Amino acid sequence: MEGKGCKPHTASDIATEVAGYADVAKQIIDLAVFGAAQNRSYKRLTNFTDTIGNRVSGSPNLEMAIKYMYNAMTQDGLAVHLEPVKIPHWVRGKESAAMIVPRVKNLAILGLGSSVGTPPEGIEAEVLVVQSFEELKHRASEASGRIVVFNQPFVSYGETVAYRAYGASEAAKVGAVATLIRSITPFSINSPHTGWQDYQDGVKCIPAACITVEDAELMWRMAQRGQKIVIRLTMGAKTLPDADSFNTVAEITGWQHPEQVVLLSGHLDSWDVGQGAMDDGGGAMISWEVLSLIKDLGLRPRRTLRTVLWTAEEQGGVGAQQYYNLHKVNMSNFDLVMESDLGTFSPVALQFTGSDAARKVMEEVVKLLAPINTTTLEKHGEGTDISPWMAAGVPGASLHVKDSKYFWFHHSEGDTVTVQDPQDMNLCSALWAVVGYVVADLQDMLPR
Repeated sequence: MEGKGCKPHTASDIATEVAGYADVAKQIIDLAVFGAAQNRSYKRLTNFTDTIGNRVSGSPNLEMAIKYMYNAMTQDGLAVHLEPVKIPHWVRGKESAAMIVPRVKNLAILGLGSSVGTPPEGIEAEVLVVQSFEELKHRASEASGRIVVFNQPFVSYGETVAYRAYGASEAAKVGAVATLIRSITPFSINSPHTGWQDYQDGVKCIPAACITVEDAELMWRMAQRGQKIVIRLTMGAKTLPDADSFNTVAEITGWQHPEQVVLLSGHLDSWDVGQGAMDDGGGAMISWEVLSLIKDLGLRPRRTLRTVLWTAEEQGGVGAQQYYNLHKVNMSNFDLVMESDLGTFSPVALQFTGSDAARKVMEEVVKLLAPINTTTLEKHGEGTDISPWMAAGVPGASLHVKDSKYFWFHHSEGDTVTVQDPQDMNLCSALWAVVGYVVADLQDMLPR
């Protein structure tokens, strides 16, 4: 690191240095929230999602999305390139489910990612309804040859998602022929939610789909009354060979330390329902918007500001893991990795993972966000795509927004542009840009 004895050492030196960015931070905020760039990230999101639609890993739509973003960011005057990766290619196929006993009723379902299909004629079987993995163990003797329906209550996404991830294998272990899982959501208007599921090694793979909260509760009540329930399930799901894809990378090269990087990111893929506007179109757009804002203001940070739009995040951060494997040799040059993947609603705070010394710097940086009232620095930066970097000790940050309704729409047909708000996205873009630019321009990298 060059330095003429003027490196910030003490807390007051750092506070003074960061406070010196107050004017430029205000310029960024004014441009994003009130100026010529107002509503731009939202317009870009609507254009993108209305044109492409949903973009599941391995699909032609995802390929189109990558081409679209490559062209759009190139036209924006940014240096853009694509980095090839291999990604999973699961196809939903035709699917349907119906209760045929004690009465006839169609069930809205969404097969889960990586699920196997049923035989062509489908599966018709009696149902066992349980509310937990514990209950399934207690009633294991009743499960053989049945379709297990999980009616687990929603506690939090982090806790309840275990049913979506492991429900099929847990049901298969006790002899079930298929499983239907109550959607992982606190709110439902008869809306099933999809997502990835993980078969355990050495356990038979059985078909797995999510059903609505309403239907899970209906079958639970029927079972409580001692009524026999029979379901017919047909799923054409299959897994094809891995597909070729790309992580999409755009950057503004640093003037002093071009090899050092502040990385901003969101993921470009989505599930094959809705528009993927919230998960994660918004995160991708604000990460592009940062570069546009910095370029529009004629700014150029000391370090490189790099935006990466990941591919195949929904399958477990597949594109991001390959990016990490390729670039970890330069780990010491990664200053901060940032990810937005919990919606771009009204921002509340920045979440941060790093050393105590780095946290002190970041506490000063977020003070620059006083004009938009988001000066809180919270613990635990999170994100599937940046987690390998954070696990290796690179500081990481994520966007905390008012996300109480995020899981209402998550992985469902409801994830459309309608749930987004232009002003919220302006504020998210401003926060993202101030943090990204200032950290990239500080005299020193964040302390590890």
